[in-house]
Amino acid sequence: MPVLQLLLIGSLGAFLASGYTNIFPASVRRDLNKIVFAVFSPSLVFSSLAKTVTLQDFISWWFMPVNIAITFLIGGMLGWVAVKILRPPRHLEGLIIANCSAGNLGNLMLMIIPAVCREDGSPFGDESSCRVRGLSYVSMSMALGGFFIWTHTYSLMKKDGATYEKLKKEMLPSIADKSSSDCEEDQMPPSKKSSDESTGSMVEPLLSGGKPKPLWKKISETLHQLVEELIEPPTVAAMIGFAVGAIPWLKSLIIGGSAPLRVIQDSLQMLGDGTLPCTTIILGGNLTNGVRKSALKPSVILAIAIVRYVALPVSGIAVVKAAGVLGFLPQDPLFHYVLLTQFTLPPAVGIGVMAQLFGVGQEESSVIFLWLYLAAALSLTVWSTVFLYIMS
Repeated sequence: MPVLQLLLIGSLGAFLASGYTNIFPASVRRDLNKIVFAVFSPSLVFSSLAKTVTLQDFISWWFMPVNIAITFLIGGMLGWVAVKILRPPRHLEGLIIANCSAGNLGNLMLMIIPAVCREDGSPFGDESSCRVRGLSYVSMSMALGGFFIWTHTYSLMKKDGATYEKLKKEMLPSIADKSSSDCEEDQMPPSKKSSDESTGSMVEPLLSGGKPKPLWKKISETLHQLVEELIEPPTVAAMIGFAVGAIPWLKSLIIGGSAPLRVIQDSLQMLGDGTLPCTTIILGGNLTNGVRKSALKPSVILAIAIVRYVALPVSGIAVVKAAGVLGFLPQDPLFHYVLLTQFTLPPAVGIGVMAQLFGVGQEESSVIFLWLYLAAALSLTVWSTVFLYIMS
């Protein structure tokens, strides 16, 4: 049901951007996407973290960030293998690896976990306590997932954008046909242009055949790029949210019915609630042109589906079972289920936000979103059944 809800919202975006209405053109989608990036996503990450995660929780749930890192590692490695085998256009390599590695670790689980708690015969206890525990786990997953997505995945997409701009300037045959599309430089936020140009210089030797840069300069550029990614709005919001949740006196100022500054949390939570519908509508709108303009072969989409819905869930069972045997996990079976589910999710919709930001792969990300979320309706059902059987 949660996956079907996302598909329905995406269909609304596709209809609004179609020729029947034309009230959601590319320029509007770009502007709305900037708002999602700078306002809605940071608000969602902060409000979720500050409200539910404490320092004690972070210590006792220490394996969750490790588990998420493993999903990114395994998915990224398999995505890299798929890129080497299938050889897609160079400016889409990061997009493919990103879709293989980054799952929808927050918004989708906010709907999945409460639904599982309502099931009769659930091994996770009564519905009310299961829901409270589950939302705490999901909030932690959402915050950690946002941190990984807005660092690792963001870096991949930014490099794709730099490569795309470089190839356009050289008018390579693989890009020339797309030069008239809505992927021009002026569609990117001003703050991104300079950073993309500096990132593009990192791939210049590879594209132009020039001499490699000295090691110290490569290290300096890498550190500069990392700092830029760490100061992006969603990442900063995650850091502040961790700090507020971990410091009791600071948390008491903002969180809770008697908190003097509770209006801040209420306002940010209201803004954060707009993240998922806005992002999904944007992706649905991009889908209007995606099927016609996408440069992805069906084999690429199939490879991403195999990685996300076969290889990662099987790996997840092995990882979580091993962690449980070694005593790394709390005794709560719901925590185990959340960790397993993190290996089973479709790609993060935030990838579409980044594609729009950097003007590369918008249509392709929308097509991937369509097919992977259609497949997720079946995959999540099957794997959830398997996980519940393992937990019982």
